[in-house]
Amino acid sequence: MNSTNSKKIKAVLFDLDGVLVNMPSGHYEALNKALALFGVCINEDEHHEHFNGLPTKKKLEELEQQERLPAGLREFINSIKQKYTKEIIPHYCAPDYSKIILLRHLKEQGLKLGCCSNSTKETLHLMLKSAQLFDFFDIIIGNDEVKNPKPSPEIYEVAFKKLHVSPRECIIVEDSPHGVASGKASGATVYEVRNTEDVNLSLFENILSK
Repeated sequence: MNSTNSKKIKAVLFDLDGVLVNMPSGHYEALNKALALFGVCINEDEHHEHFNGLPTKKKLEELEQQERLPAGLREFINSIKQKYTKEIIPHYCAPDYSKIILLRHLKEQGLKLGCCSNSTKETLHLMLKSAQLFDFFDIIIGNDEVKNPKPSPEIYEVAFKKLHVSPRECIIVEDSPHGVASGKASGATVYEVRNTEDVNLSLFENILSK
């Protein structure tokens, strides 16, 4: 159980992929499908250990720097990857009623809710709507709405300003190393989870009224 003082908490900010929806595998599948057109593949180990949580553009930039990807193809491959991502969203982002119940309870406590993701705004909105979670959030911020994506804390700093709260008044829920680093650098309390199964009412039992 987390020991956060409930009297200080005014907002909860969630990552999306691997926290509220089980989409990391979907992004991995879509990217590799696009990369396969050029004979490139990211294996599962390097996906989990390094690439998971990074924006697609950053992944492609690193592959180019490693000379695994021909120069000049990043934008084209990114557009193909986004197309594949949109096609598989319904499969990976089906409604999970445990998440709907959780967000409803947090809202009933008067907490402000935000979703801050390294996905693009368009993809982020599509995933949240597919999972029937979109309407719970006061703010939704994608990686194309900040200059520096996670692991930079910028996306969370923008969220604090939009919600008019301080880092001390926020809980951030993250699963990937890049997301956790972003949350910690922001100064907020970070709840680090392994996957979507960890994100339920018991995670927040100390800030939910009995």
